[in-house]
This record gives sequence, C-alpha cells and structure tokens, in this order.
Amino acid sequence: MTVPAEIAAIGARAEAMLAGLSVISSDPQRLTRLYLTAEHRKAADLVGSWMRVAGMTVTEDALGTVRGHWRPDLKRRLLIGSHIDTVIDAGKYDGPLGVVAGILAVRELVARGVDLPFGIDVLAFGDEEGSRFRTTLSSSAACAGIFDKAWLSVADNNGVTFADALKAYGKSPDDIAAAAYDRADVVGYIEVHIEQGPVLEARNFPLGVVTGIIGQSRMQVAVTGEAGHAGTVPMRLRRDALAGFAELMTVIESTAREQADDSMVATVGRIEAFPGATNVIPGRVQASLEVRSATDNRRHEAIRKITDAAAEIGERRGLGFDFEAAHETQTTACTPFMQDLLADAIASLGHEPFRLASGAGHDALSMAKLCPVAMLFVRCKGGISHNPAEFAAEADMGLAVSALVRFIERLAAKGAA
Repeated sequence: MTVPAEIAAIGARAEAMLAGLSVISSDPQRLTRLYLTAEHRKAADLVGSWMRVAGMTVTEDALGTVRGHWRPDLKRRLLIGSHIDTVIDAGKYDGPLGVVAGILAVRELVARGVDLPFGIDVLAFGDEEGSRFRTTLSSSAACAGIFDKAWLSVADNNGVTFADALKAYGKSPDDIAAAAYDRADVVGYIEVHIEQGPVLEARNFPLGVVTGIIGQSRMQVAVTGEAGHAGTVPMRLRRDALAGFAELMTVIESTAREQADDSMVATVGRIEAFPGATNVIPGRVQASLEVRSATDNRRHEAIRKITDAAAEIGERRGLGFDFEAAHETQTTACTPFMQDLLADAIASLGHEPFRLASGAGHDALSMAKLCPVAMLFVRCKGGISHNPAEFAAEADMGLAVSALVRFIERLAAKGAA
C-alpha cells in the first residue's frame, strides 16, 4: 500500500525527533538515559521545547514528568503519554515514540484548527524502565495518585536514595501528592508504543490495538550457603549457593514452559555470586526473578511452585532461600470502548485493526487506576526491543500519529460524552 505524502512526512518528522533524543546518553558508545540524571534533564528540556513549538504550554511535576498542555483553559483533559528514560544500551523507539507521537498529534490538531470539547496533556514520564531505582512506573503512579512513599527510601547502585535524587533534580518529595490528576477531570489516557514483539510484523500489520497488559511479579532472590575452599571440600559436603540456584533455574524455566499457549514467561536476568573468586565455593547468591502471565492466578500459582521447589532444594542442599517482592502488577485490561474507537481509527486509514495483548509493562498500568486507557502498538522490526537494533519504520510511525489524531476526533464525537 502506498503511503500518502502527509503520513510519510509525519513519520519522517518522528524519526528526526527520536534521533535527536537518542544522542542524549550518559555513555557515548550506547544509549543509556536513566531517571533523574543530567541526561534525563537534557531530554526533558528538549521534549519541552518541542511541546512549545507544537502550541502547548509546559509544566513539570514533582516527579519530573514533563507536561505539555494544549487548551489549558479546558478543565477536562485527554492524557497522552509514555516515557523518556531508557534501559542500559537501549534502542531509541521504546518509550520516546509515544511522547513524540503525542506531540505530533497535537501539532496536527493545531494545524487543522480542530475544536475539541476537552484539552490535551502530553506526558513525558521519567521512570518506566526501573533501570536506576527498583521503582518502576513511579512517575505515572504519581499522576494517577497511587505513588508509594516507601519508594523514596529506595537507593540506586551508588547508594543515592530516590528522595535525594529528586532533591538533586530540583524537586521536593513534599510536592508529590500535588502531581495527581483529579479523576473527574480526565477523559482518558492513550499510549503509543512499539510492540516490542514479533506478532504485528509476522501478520504484516503496521498497527495493533492492545486489549490488555499482562501482569508481572518481580522478586529479589537471596541464597545463603557456605563459602569454602574449592579444592578441599568434597562435593557431597558442599553448601554451594550458586549450584543450588542453578537447580532452581531449571524449575523456573520448566514452570513457565508448561503453559502450552505461551501465556507465561519467567526470567532470571541478573545473578551475582559471592565472594566471586575462582577458588572459593560460592557461599551466597543474589539474583532477580520475574514472572509474567496473562492470568494473575496462573502467575501466582507458578510462583508458589517455584518457592516450594526452592524450599525442597534448600533442605536437601543445606541452603537458605529468601524471596523479596520488588514489583507487582496485576493483569490490566484496556477499556473496551476506547479499544473500539482506536480500531475504527485504524480501519479509517485502510488497515485492519488487529488486536493483541501486551507482554510488556507500560505506564498505562498506572494510569488505568485513574481513568479509561487505550494503547496503540506500532510494528517493530524482528520484534526486537531493549536493544540498539530496535527499529520502527517511518511509514508505520506516521500511520500511528494519524491513527492517534483520528482516535482523538472520534473520542470527541462519541466517547467524551
């Protein structure tokens, strides 16, 4: 299908903006932009400048979320958002595309002189990835009024607490409560995001309507054994913490694989063994565990199976296993009437409105506690994300912005009432 010139131009503009953000990194060799850092500040300032050029006034809340306000005179607001923080060694589309799409959609509405019964806030969140603190979604949680004050005491790898990082960024923790929206003033929330998976590409669809976001549980696992000389302690007498956790890893993998419909995934993404010497039996292990599933009950059942297996392994090997919850989100459905409006917008552009679930977490999880939510997925090459090879085509991004504009128009005509 030939891409109309105006959609191609929007896509090219989106790509240029994303390229501009991608050079803001703490590492010149790879894209790394963590929350409440100097790089976050530079990215926030650049995003704010784009918002002003698009016709919005700009404010910033206590969590550093940049808010672009179109028609601030109108009390009722549609919220459009995503995040500008990244993982370590990131691609340039995950997160920022949703912010750029919101800005470009407002730009299109202003250029066309569209009149709406509500205003629009474009939100550039700062803590979606959780790459600096173990506080994923904290900035969108503040907007939704569900910020957990316990997060303020969490420290990063350098020992800097969340509260101290906020203060260094020029913010006050005392102002966090004021960041929350009044649910009576919010029409809804919509987020544009690359799929981060291969489904749309495999089915040759440029866009997808998200039906819901799967739940996830993250834990820190500590295994305690006994360090000893690698040459003098017989194998049958060892309390090897790393060997014990390796055995548990096979249980973790098999538990997730048991779901025939591929609706569950489990990942150990980080392992540290101590004392970490080649000639010393590991006496302690610290590791991460994440389990995701489209069904909360299945996820909780899987975690029980894993912890029961850990208890058995620990008893047999003389090890102690401790599981500390770090993050928990329930499976969250996108709002049906907003899904339908988004599907209609995609169809009006000549494309099939394919529907699919999200296997990744998003700021929409927090915002669903505040208001109706919708998500629009954009095809990405090979389904690759959290990787420098991440890629979305200009034509698909242009279509996404066009679909977002048409969704807004339909929401104004049907949904806002």
